[in-house]
Amino acid sequence: MYKIVLIRHGESLWNKENRFTGWMDVDLSDTGVNEAHAAGVALQKAGFSFDVAYASVLKRVNHTLDIILNELGEKDIKVVKTWKLNERHYGSLQGMNKSEMAAKYGEDQVKLWRRGYAVAIPPLSKDSPMYPGRDPLYVSLKESEIPLSENLKDVVDRVVPYWNGEIMPAMKEGHKIIVAASGNSLRAIVKYVEKISDLDIVDVNFPTGIPLVYEFDENLNLIGKSFIGDAEVVKAAMDKVANQGKAK
Repeated sequence: MYKIVLIRHGESLWNKENRFTGWMDVDLSDTGVNEAHAAGVALQKAGFSFDVAYASVLKRVNHTLDIILNELGEKDIKVVKTWKLNERHYGSLQGMNKSEMAAKYGEDQVKLWRRGYAVAIPPLSKDSPMYPGRDPLYVSLKESEIPLSENLKDVVDRVVPYWNGEIMPAMKEGHKIIVAASGNSLRAIVKYVEKISDLDIVDVNFPTGIPLVYEFDENLNLIGKSFIGDAEVVKAAMDKVANQGKAK
């Protein structure tokens, strides 16, 4: 049997302000820092240790991972950072308040933008200061690799090949792995691993700062899934994420 841990970053500053964040490189809020510490403690109590970590290049993700590894006393493990595990690029919605957008366009439209599988969203202009091509983090990327907007299908198309080509082989080699990423990059993995339909994925939310453990058999078939945390706390965290798209 193989085990792997997925962790969404703790609450970010823009999560706190209820903004579409996407590829914007914002840090954790105080709550997010506390969530990361709690995740590390929970993993330590559950007996987890790691020798390889995979993470996106975003600050909020790596801050979360650093805190968790510090709680576990894992100071010298291999950390692989890749833009392919980045959050979904929210196009011209980045920086917008979700509740304000729900009041303007309707909660159903915002839910489709946030959670729909193949729903197009307004692209970002290359002239925008938020265009990733201006960011040194992505200097090695081809222009064709830099998105102007993404839906979940686009995220699946970049995350799943990395999952199958890099992460799963490392797990099968016996490495003890934690994957730190964002809500939609993890939803892409969840959709693929759990074989969730395009329609049902709309209602799947990934809580901040709560570790998810997958168990696989020797043929890499999923045989177990569990969040490390109280069931009511996990549900409340999922509901909090779902409610971000509601008008106030």
